Amino acid sequence: MDITIVIVNYRVKYFLEQTLRSVEEAMEGLTGEVIVIDNNSGDDSVSFSRERFPNVRFIENKRNIGFARANNQGIVQAKGEFTLLLNPDTIISHDTLAEPIAWMREHPECGAVGVRMVDGNGVFLPESKRAFPTPWVSFCKIFGLSRLFPKSRLFAKYHLRYLDDREAHKVDILSGAFMLCRTSLLQQVNGFDEDYFMYGEDIDLSYRMVKEGFENWFLPVQMIHYKGESTKKNTMRYVHVFYNAMLIFYRKHFPRFSWIFYPFIKLGVIFRASLSMLKRLILKPFENLHPHVKHAEAPWVILSNNAMAVTMATGINHYKNKIPLQGDCNVLLDDASMSYAEIIDTIASHSRKGVSFHIYSSRNHLLISPKMTVS
Repeated sequence: MDITIVIVNYRVKYFLEQTLRSVEEAMEGLTGEVIVIDNNSGDDSVSFSRERFPNVRFIENKRNIGFARANNQGIVQAKGEFTLLLNPDTIISHDTLAEPIAWMREHPECGAVGVRMVDGNGVFLPESKRAFPTPWVSFCKIFGLSRLFPKSRLFAKYHLRYLDDREAHKVDILSGAFMLCRTSLLQQVNGFDEDYFMYGEDIDLSYRMVKEGFENWFLPVQMIHYKGESTKKNTMRYVHVFYNAMLIFYRKHFPRFSWIFYPFIKLGVIFRASLSMLKRLILKPFENLHPHVKHAEAPWVILSNNAMAVTMATGINHYKNKIPLQGDCNVLLDDASMSYAEIIDTIASHSRKGVSFHIYSSRNHLLISPKMTVS
């Protein structure tokens, strides 16, 4: 078969359903299998999804064993020529699969491919392409030089911001949210390193595939990744887990220099955590000084062939049917009227400040939004 798609789920039931719907559409004309590993979500994620996707294979873990280990459960069973490691809060299209597969068949030296990810409001996600976290690259990332000089080849290597995200590039690191790999290579390197519970495992895997003599490529094919919207990246826990993952990487691949990296990373953790805490303390008193338009109060745009039914289901009474060129607005995209390819293109091409996108799940009669927290 052409492809095995491995998805690890944890408490994102409605996002997962949307992902699986888009996978069905994306796999048209391809042969493949889909494996979903549930990390003990504690809700009805599996029964809810199994009823709707009888051809998907589900693996139910009795506890949350982490992202890396759960993915490996699917990787060892993969039968496709290629294996796609895909997050459960993503939307893909046929091109998202077909073009990378064609690229890899034409380039035997390519071991893995990543694509141009945008968030739920169409904003490009810089982690779509990254460089290896050498000490200098890590220093620039931790102490904010890469953010201060985003187009600098010297300071901005972590996210390779100086590379045009509308063009194909050979890169070092791909995102674990979408990583299309040759199954033989993926199984040869034994998948993800299970020492990583969360964060860093994609860096490690990308590095090991390059060490095997293969190349990683970024292709400008678009997809949506809600990017774990519930993750609070300014919290102490996130800072600690993220930079501890970097420390694991250094200890494993550069053991002779771990005595240098350890205090360096520890200093980075303290610096970033302190900066985040200071930022919250400074900004908190000013949060309510400037009025802003709430999402619910902004005018609505409904893109649907059956807007009347959508308004009845959502309670939206006043709306337009065209996205304005300026001003705040909410845009509702009806998945019963639009393909996921059309949804991705609409969100990516109309992304701007003040526009919020929501996908209407016609099967569940609810809105899937970037800040949605229901499971």
